[in-house]
Amino acid sequence: MAKTGFVWQERFAWHSPGAAAAFLPPGGYIQPGEHVDNAEARRRIVNLLDVSGLKRQLHAIDDVPSATRDELLLFHEPAYLDRLAALSQAGGGDAGDLTPFGPGGFEIAALSTGGCLAAGRAVIEGQVANAYVLNRPPGHHAEADKGRGFCMLNNGVVAVKRLRQLFGLGRIALVDWDVHHGNGAQKAFYEDPLTLTLSLHQIQFYPPDSGFVEENGAGPGLGMNLNVPLPPGAGHGAYLHAFDRVVLPALQRFKPELIVVACGYAGNALEALGRTMAYSETYRGMTKRLKESAQALCGGRLLFITEGGFMPAYTPFCALAVLEELSGIRTPVEDPYRHLIEHMGMQELQPHQAEMIGRAERLLPLIR
Repeated sequence: MAKTGFVWQERFAWHSPGAAAAFLPPGGYIQPGEHVDNAEARRRIVNLLDVSGLKRQLHAIDDVPSATRDELLLFHEPAYLDRLAALSQAGGGDAGDLTPFGPGGFEIAALSTGGCLAAGRAVIEGQVANAYVLNRPPGHHAEADKGRGFCMLNNGVVAVKRLRQLFGLGRIALVDWDVHHGNGAQKAFYEDPLTLTLSLHQIQFYPPDSGFVEENGAGPGLGMNLNVPLPPGAGHGAYLHAFDRVVLPALQRFKPELIVVACGYAGNALEALGRTMAYSETYRGMTKRLKESAQALCGGRLLFITEGGFMPAYTPFCALAVLEELSGIRTPVEDPYRHLIEHMGMQELQPHQAEMIGRAERLLPLIR
């Protein structure tokens, strides 16, 4: 039986956004400290996978070439790539909005994208049943000509474009459940009738000027961009209701040949950069639904790419739940925070949350 593919490179952890106070650069009255997007959460995911015994039961995808310039040019502007390369060689700089990086940062970002491409190829060629990429830096905020929100290169967008090119794929769905809006994919595919982009996120959090339900695609892509903005405080019930009423019906209507998941954990209840209340069983439930949908619609072709998730103590338990569900292997590990989070008030679906989700549900007939 084919296993779940897993990509991790130690080099991913060497990406450095430098000193910060949370995510703002030091200076004036801002005292320097550690940037929130540091490597600790990713390292702890690897460590938990190791001590749980799950890591050795996955199929390690170790042959990970960096994405080439031509591959990156499928989405990014040449001048932007040139600027990143020059800054990287000069010791680092800023890729754009809140996206600082240190020496060698561009090369590490290209390796992060390359990991996503290697995993995608393994899925489509049938080497693995599905795949999970524990990449860093993340990518879903990056736009064609600038970085945004800790993201330098858009891993998901480049993966969709390159895998389509390599394998002649037609319809591809990109599902983003990070607490922040998947603005990069929305911009990349807004007029594309062959790519369904679907983002669940906290309304007007980051970026605050995108991700509205009214942004539904344009031209030949009308109906193919679906946003499900959630109010602050949305918990387990709201996330799974959104999946059952919007995400799964959208995939059923679209019938993709591949599903790519921008898998961010910043929507968990203990996260500093989110105000929603998901927990490990929320991520397990969403993964279970996507796995079943992929099996029914596209031969199980499912590629997970890691986005946000910056809480070192808790993020690993969310990631473990996803990988347990993808692989079909349960470990002895129990989420030690689950009892606390699942009993937080308002975890069940609330009427105002259902109403907001219903606005996206009413757009489903436009998918074709």
